[in-house]
Amino acid sequence: MGHDAWMGGRGRHAHHGHGSHGSHRGPGWGRRAKRMFDGGELRLVLLKLIAEEPRHGYDLIREIEERTGGAYAPSPGVVYPTITMLGDMDLIAEQDSEGAKKVYAATDAGRTHLEENAQEVERLFARLDEVGSMRERTSGGPVRRAMGNLRSVLQDRLTREDVSDDTLHDVAGIIDDAARRIERL
Repeated sequence: MGHDAWMGGRGRHAHHGHGSHGSHRGPGWGRRAKRMFDGGELRLVLLKLIAEEPRHGYDLIREIEERTGGAYAPSPGVVYPTITMLGDMDLIAEQDSEGAKKVYAATDAGRTHLEENAQEVERLFARLDEVGSMRERTSGGPVRRAMGNLRSVLQDRLTREDVSDDTLHDVAGIIDDAARRIERL
């Protein structure tokens, strides 16, 4: 895969180890899935955010992460080259700013490009909102409590020295059965 590692668990601001585009992070999620955005889609997302207000690269990463409830943050290794490309396309331009960070704003051509692609931009931001909503539903409440309870019971029961292979298979069977029942809900 090598690109967005959807839902690979990592630290809050670690942007490495799961591909060059970032990751979805969620409790209990440890598998890779499809990319969040392809290159053209990420260009539109970053352009829209820059058009909302002038921003620097880290602001863009943080804004996307916040909109997804922390589930996805594109890596600097994909954001900064995309910013450079947007500049080369004359869709954004560097603004005068205080400090070392370069701040970018949308140009008239950038705003026109957004208008021409308004439906696509709306669809992409709906995807960000959907990821944030899913993260919110799965990161708290009764499901989170039950998952914590299961983790505690498993750690307590399976770390005993007298655990037999039959017990391990029984536990796996119970968990598999619960997964099948949840799928049928």
